[in-house]
Amino acid sequence: MMRRRDFLRATLVTAGSVVVPTACSEGEGITGACDMNEDDTFFPQSVASGDPRPESVVLWTRLVDGDGETDLNLALVVALDEAFTQLVELRSTSSTVATTGSGGTRVPVTARAEFDHCVKVKVSGLSPGTTYYYRFYYTTGNGCFSSRVGRTRTAPAPDADVPVRFAFVACQDYVGRFYNAYAALAKQQIDFVVHLGDYIYETTADPSFQAPSQERTVAFSDVDGAIALKADDIEFHAARSLSNYRELYRTYRADRALQRVHELFPIIATWSDHEFSDDCHGATAAYLDGRDAEEDEDRRKAANQAWFEYMPVDYRAGDEFQYSSTAAYPEDITIYRDFTFGKHVHLVMTDLRSYRADHLIPEDAFPGKVVVRQAPLLDKFDNVTPPFASPYIDDIDAEQHRIYREMFEEIAPTFGFDPGLGYGPSERPRVISATFINAVVAKLNEQREEQLPLIDEAQIAFMERGISYFDLGKTDYFSKFGSRYFVIKDAFDAVSDLAEDVPVMGAAQSSWFKETIEKSESTWKVWGNEYCLSQLVIDSPIPSPEPPPEDPPEDPPPPPRFYMSCDGWDGFRKERNEILGKLAAQSNVVAITGDLHAFIAGTPAEDTSSSMNIVEFVVAAISSATYRSLLRKRVAAHAILKDVPQSANIADNIENLLVQSAKAGATELNPRLAFRKSTSNGFCVAEANADEFVVTMHMLPDSALAAPLYEEADEAALDKQITTERFKTVAGTRDLYWKDGSKWKRWNPETADWDG
Repeated sequence: MMRRRDFLRATLVTAGSVVVPTACSEGEGITGACDMNEDDTFFPQSVASGDPRPESVVLWTRLVDGDGETDLNLALVVALDEAFTQLVELRSTSSTVATTGSGGTRVPVTARAEFDHCVKVKVSGLSPGTTYYYRFYYTTGNGCFSSRVGRTRTAPAPDADVPVRFAFVACQDYVGRFYNAYAALAKQQIDFVVHLGDYIYETTADPSFQAPSQERTVAFSDVDGAIALKADDIEFHAARSLSNYRELYRTYRADRALQRVHELFPIIATWSDHEFSDDCHGATAAYLDGRDAEEDEDRRKAANQAWFEYMPVDYRAGDEFQYSSTAAYPEDITIYRDFTFGKHVHLVMTDLRSYRADHLIPEDAFPGKVVVRQAPLLDKFDNVTPPFASPYIDDIDAEQHRIYREMFEEIAPTFGFDPGLGYGPSERPRVISATFINAVVAKLNEQREEQLPLIDEAQIAFMERGISYFDLGKTDYFSKFGSRYFVIKDAFDAVSDLAEDVPVMGAAQSSWFKETIEKSESTWKVWGNEYCLSQLVIDSPIPSPEPPPEDPPEDPPPPPRFYMSCDGWDGFRKERNEILGKLAAQSNVVAITGDLHAFIAGTPAEDTSSSMNIVEFVVAAISSATYRSLLRKRVAAHAILKDVPQSANIADNIENLLVQSAKAGATELNPRLAFRKSTSNGFCVAEANADEFVVTMHMLPDSALAAPLYEEADEAALDKQITTERFKTVAGTRDLYWKDGSKWKRWNPETADWDG
């Protein structure tokens, strides 16, 4: 019986000298006889390696045989060559292995049923900057069977003056789409792969971004343990139980292109949201937009445990780290950690989901609620009322406002102002936007003969001005629009600045992150960052909800600007600005980023100082729906946008809308957004040395993922569809360069163009 303190701990192995087997030692090394019995049946997810350090790496496999209820014994062999003629002597140091202290060219390990028969072995005592080969062996009554051969590579020594070449990837939805980007990545000459999250997707057929096909679908055997959801009249499930999450990893890792990448390169991974739940924060999901509570620690721990079992990770807690679902969340697992690769690359991986707060604007917020009143607003803007502020009634319960109070109570069921959650007698807001009241009155009057009076201009003239959720773009009670997506920028910036801190990293991780970057002596400080730092703002595609004035002004104010998403760093302005200020004070900081499903290159800066910037490279999705296709569906789902004729062009023109202001003579909307490509899938390859950090974006059209291009016969067809763009930053600068033909051009945020 395994002791509780050994729960979910990697087997620890120390490497020794190299042994060249002879005929007499082949049995011990398990070579020769097993080479002819490679069998995927026993190893359906093949092998993987991860978290390479100068003297260690983590090796992984999963063994399947029998009823699934029995522990299975197997062995690991490591060599310096693919033919396994130069075997590495191994000695187990784990208390779970009976042969602790013994030496040999194989080490016994156990695939335990309670861990889904996943095997994780941390091999220490290896040589820096060295390529190793490994395989697992399983003996049955019918003979000895081996996994496929895995190749891995340790990090170079910290003082090694060597270039580093690695890929970074993100977002690999399995449903309905193939991993052709991985088939192309497998041909690259790289040292390792950084995965920036969304390794799995927790849903089976979410119509907002998934379209299952006969060949690429996911189904749960434990349907009762899953979450039943419905959208657009399509029923689907989201993982909840440990069985659900394990089946996702089994399915994804059964793909041959993904297996091949794992067999060739060690991976360094973090998670984003879909490893648990879309747009999550901590242990809370966001499917229901506030209609019901969605915090579920048991579900979060199931997701964490499956990730721990299937990902070859070396944890900050050291060799003694063990996963236990009985530990308090989020202390059950800590995944932020860092790596050095010679003198030139220090990779710092963060966790931006476990410790973050909810979105600043709740999805179930009553749209008319005033969240910033006049006094603090005037203090912030030097006693000048900003143009986005609107008049408000300071007490809806006052007798003179009874007609509007009764109106809200009457229409609560129709308009979704749930009396029990946001407009009930005990919880309803008393300070309400007059602009919102008039918008509701105008809409209601369209549906009834008896007309309600609008609050007239004479009354409004004497009202105080503030900011309501309505002023932020929130028009519906339970809605992600005006909360997570399409949020009015200027009003949001003010609310964000005046609000209490809304943390992303959490205190402990934030302190560790800043200290790690500040103390780094590497040429390049590379942040493995889950979501976009570069600002993504467009001019308003949404008509004003206010009734048009009888006498419109000759010079109307410009349309409001909208954040495309406040689920990422745009929605956490304070911490974003603080972090960018800290990073920009250091030399040669680069962020590599995922999540967006688009390629981006930019120089994000904190809001108050345009010179305090870093360089960011965002990688598109390996296979998930592209940013443009996701945006089409978001626009179509927006209650207001779907009825606006010009809104259909938002997605198709998004690359231009992100940089072009609708107001003549206005500055560019996102002058630090140098490159954007919203229609492609793919991956990035980074090359770092003492002088430069160069990134090549490898792009495939989303149409190229409809059928697998995994075989050698498909190589020419796959290569033909890949296009590339090349960027770099130079040591000692904060500049971004793009290679235009044979010439490197520098991005100039002042002109929002490339200098020749």
